[in-house]
Amino acid sequence: MKLIVGLGNVGEKYLFTRHNVGFMVVDKLAYDKGFDFREEKKLKCFLAKTRLNGEDVVIIKPTTFMNLSGEAVSLVMNYYKIDVKDLLIIYDDLSLDLGKLRFRANGSDGGHNGIKSIIKHVSTKDFHRIKVGIGPQPPIPAEAFVLQNFAKEQMDDLKQSVKRTIEALECYLLDGIEKAQNRYN
Repeated sequence: MKLIVGLGNVGEKYLFTRHNVGFMVVDKLAYDKGFDFREEKKLKCFLAKTRLNGEDVVIIKPTTFMNLSGEAVSLVMNYYKIDVKDLLIIYDDLSLDLGKLRFRANGSDGGHNGIKSIIKHVSTKDFHRIKVGIGPQPPIPAEAFVLQNFAKEQMDDLKQSVKRTIEALECYLLDGIEKAQNRYN
């Protein structure tokens, strides 16, 4: 069983912010594949169980807010007995331009507080990720930039980015991280 985590912040005021691109990807995936999320208060997330490309998957959106995402990830991993090798995080990356994505097999938090929290709670940095570009960042603090909504003129690019990320996720589930990296990085 795989665990797919879309990172973001809960609440209407964050719905279309750059930091919520992970939520956007898994929400669009749910819409496309016809499954629903349900709130699991004990697991601190919205959760869906389904099959994708022959894999049993648990997909979550933490309700802890971005900086505490690791709490939900750890709770779900423990509850479902999911190994860290079966964990994939989908999240925003301001160093990548909108429309770009990059798979990573492991690595540091890169200054992303959601990833920092996950590393802390799962006690390793060795988990798979899809970094979804939200840049380029203008000359404002990163904290302010990631909490901005996407501009109206970026919506078509955002939709294409979400669609491409879902395609990349399906490739990952079918063929593994190396083939997904070769195709999408």
